[in-house]
Amino acid sequence: MRRGLLVGFLFGCLPPALMAAPVNLDTFLARDQFQQIQLSPDGSHMAASVPLDDRTGLVIIRLADNTVTGTFSPPGNNHVADFSWANRDRVLLSLGEKLGRLEQPQPTGEIYSASASGGRGELLVGYRVQSNSAGTRIPGKQAEGVAAQVIAGGQVDADHVLIRVIPFSEQPVTRVERMNVRTGKRTLVVRAPVRRADFLTDPAGAVRFAWGAESDNAQKLYHRSPAGEGWTLVNDQQASGRVELPLGMNEAGTVAYLRVSQPLGPDAVVAWDIASDQRREILRPAVGDPVRVLYRPGTRIPVGVEVALPTPHTLFFDEASADAQRQRNLETAFGGPVRVTSTSSDGRWLLVNTYSDRNPGDFYLVDSQNQKAQHLVSRARQIDPEAMAPTRAISLPARDGLILHGYLTVPAGGGEGPRPMVVLPHGGPYGIHDEWEFDGERQLLAAAGYAVLQLNFRGSGGLGMAYQRIGARQWGATMQDDLTDATHWAVAQGVADPQRICIYGASYGGYAALMGVAREPALYRCAAGYVGVYDLPMLHRERADQARWAGKWSLEWVGDDMQQLRARSPSALAGQIRVPVFLAAGGEDRIAPVRHTEQMEAALRQAGVPVTTLYRRNEGHGFYLPENRRAYYAALLDFLAEHIGGERAAP
Repeated sequence: MRRGLLVGFLFGCLPPALMAAPVNLDTFLARDQFQQIQLSPDGSHMAASVPLDDRTGLVIIRLADNTVTGTFSPPGNNHVADFSWANRDRVLLSLGEKLGRLEQPQPTGEIYSASASGGRGELLVGYRVQSNSAGTRIPGKQAEGVAAQVIAGGQVDADHVLIRVIPFSEQPVTRVERMNVRTGKRTLVVRAPVRRADFLTDPAGAVRFAWGAESDNAQKLYHRSPAGEGWTLVNDQQASGRVELPLGMNEAGTVAYLRVSQPLGPDAVVAWDIASDQRREILRPAVGDPVRVLYRPGTRIPVGVEVALPTPHTLFFDEASADAQRQRNLETAFGGPVRVTSTSSDGRWLLVNTYSDRNPGDFYLVDSQNQKAQHLVSRARQIDPEAMAPTRAISLPARDGLILHGYLTVPAGGGEGPRPMVVLPHGGPYGIHDEWEFDGERQLLAAAGYAVLQLNFRGSGGLGMAYQRIGARQWGATMQDDLTDATHWAVAQGVADPQRICIYGASYGGYAALMGVAREPALYRCAAGYVGVYDLPMLHRERADQARWAGKWSLEWVGDDMQQLRARSPSALAGQIRVPVFLAAGGEDRIAPVRHTEQMEAALRQAGVPVTTLYRRNEGHGFYLPENRRAYYAALLDFLAEHIGGERAAP
């Protein structure tokens, strides 16, 4: 079976005293072999999304002999964003379109069907049905102005699933429909009581919950009985001040498990007895939010959650249960985090992913009956975990006493003592967070000899709603202070050489990098911004020109005081920057339009600041084409090596 090339990232620099070999970009820029992998209901096949040159396809493999029995390749710039088995032979998949490496795939709203026994993919729902661009036409189907996706756990029987259907409009009212997976024929089940709604079913397949938001972006949660009676409001964020999301229900469908935000700290899991309207908190992590639901094998019955921060771990509703014991046995056997990604319908076969800060992931087929495991595939076989640098979780106090969490990666070997460091703020910024997992970007930097500091500054996700909220309207203010405080912390810890620190980031991280050198001209020796935003009034106008909810988001999270926004814009502060800057951008970027970078460049040149640039007019939010990514990372390595020492890319 052919392995694709993994997408990682490369940077690198080593101080002259610790010179390493030039960085082999191919090690980090190769694509993953696979992305998502799911086991068929009978455990006989696996389906996997596979990165290709300009798209992500799907391959179906018979596990008995590792034979490829089915494939699906979408049009260019389209990617298999999600998929699920509808029955033992058929996979339903959704596409996303993206033009940039960092851009999240934008759903096309189409549902395709692929067969484990071969044949071309069939388009069941979507606007391209009649054009037949990526499949065979099924009589009776029509192109529609709707988007659709399969509802998780919505399998009705071997031939039918429940799908979420969203009309194309600014404020769509979504609905649930029952769809035949072979013909695409659909019938209405229920309409949502709120716009832009998602749905959750009980173990019997009845639609029981809907949640969404109107133009005010406040979340509302609704419930309905198994008999299909009208919707009842359970929670209104605007009235209660909290967000409640359903995770699933018990086998009888009488108790719902809700993820509930808290006034302080991470979200809790609450059991809600629907008949008595009684609530009981059953789980609250110490630091990070619940991020994934753990199900009993072969079912959609929740038994626990996975928590990502500060390091990945699992928590169960009943730690003495067989489900908890099974997970603990897996973690012990594999010696680290284990994620059950899918199971056979009888619960015997488990597809598990083992991973770490140095390992992108290995997939195993576990026979829970005979207690045996078979290695199936490595996500990125060119990565040698033993050669990667360890990452440790850190915590430190901000200047106002808030406890900040993040990660520090220090190259293995090379002796003790301060070394050059790259501060690497994440993008987003809201709701996004760095995790303790394999990160090709920080591993590239570490391979080149840098310490790498990543911080989940206030406003980041994964640490509770309150932590995210205190970052609202704090672009260039307390969010930036957190990065400054963490940099000083690393110097005080003896990790970073104070004369060799650079700050670099992409998207919001690019903004933070340029604001860092504008506000702290003595702290950093250089800054690099990749597909960043640098003019907040411009960003505000761009969001206001989009959908009404985007304008509301900008008002709530970025702000609308134009004088203050300008004062917090790197492009208006170029005169305060005293160190060299590297900027890179794509001409087709829809998230951080290239005019932000062009304006930043012009302001820097006018202020006499040394600036190096790299533009690729055919790229989007993050370079996608291999030759452009190689050129970008080679240029970045050159820039870092020149200003804080270290290795460049190998020719």
